[in-house]
Amino acid sequence: MSNRPAFAPTFADVEEARARIAEHIFRTPLRHYPSLSELVGAEIWIKHENFQILGAFKVRGGINLVSQLSSDELAAGLITASSGNHGQSIAFAAKTFGAPCVIVVPEGANPDKVRSIRNLGADVVFYGDYYDFSRAEAARLSRQEGYRYIDAADEPDLIAGVATYSAEIFEDLENIDTLIVPVGAGSGASGACIVRDAVSASTEVIGVQSSEAPAAQLSWKTGEIAEAPMATDAEGLATGTGFKTPQTILRALLNDFVLVPDAEISAAVRLYLEHTHTLVEGAGAAALAGAVSLKDRLAGKRVVIIASGANLAMRQLRQAVVD
Repeated sequence: MSNRPAFAPTFADVEEARARIAEHIFRTPLRHYPSLSELVGAEIWIKHENFQILGAFKVRGGINLVSQLSSDELAAGLITASSGNHGQSIAFAAKTFGAPCVIVVPEGANPDKVRSIRNLGADVVFYGDYYDFSRAEAARLSRQEGYRYIDAADEPDLIAGVATYSAEIFEDLENIDTLIVPVGAGSGASGACIVRDAVSASTEVIGVQSSEAPAAQLSWKTGEIAEAPMATDAEGLATGTGFKTPQTILRALLNDFVLVPDAEISAAVRLYLEHTHTLVEGAGAAALAGAVSLKDRLAGKRVVIIASGANLAMRQLRQAVVD
């Protein structure tokens, strides 16, 4: 019997999301890399959400949620906060379904992601040093202006949407021992756990977060929503607090949650360039960094690693290559 919280999306919700978003997204490839397998000492497969439209998995959730909003909600306009990829997702969905949109981003947001958000027709508001401050400002503006506020993590329809990449994985590959997922707010890892619970109970799901932004891992470990210092350069992992909905799911279903330093995440960006010849941003590379750190535990296993996004700023790319 599943321990899935009653309010969490079901696998049926994920299947409905797949049908809802299919015409708007790519089914991304799952590829085996012998050289990464040799490096880790396991059979390594990469789920390339860095090939997804807008360069990140988040668009799956944005389309699933916004496609279900009422005409009144769409007319009122949408607002959310984001370090970048979630903002692109909501901006894209708003454009697709004809809604005005405002995205609140941190002051130092990735300029490439900001440019993409603006090119999708959304207004951008800069506020705060990192995501949690932007989130509070987006909620305030929603109350003030009457926008439909979309939280980056505490929305079951977002979780069901991003869970569709995990459904694809288990269709494409059998007998997966371990699935390793990066964690920022936790929607992707939550979705992975829900899908695993339904279709492959023997697979363990491991979350990976930067040790320079450990709030989600600390929340999972203690069982209470926790705050922690936030200093990571991987903006997709840059949260200073845990989030209620994904944390409740992760506590019930996630097998393990590990931390890796930013230096190892940067090294994983280089590993992707060297071994897969693809670009993966810091948050997207965290799961590979986690696999390298867990190589003794993973020895001989069939392991799927999520490359969740490609949107690396030029500054970050230069730093990764030079380091």
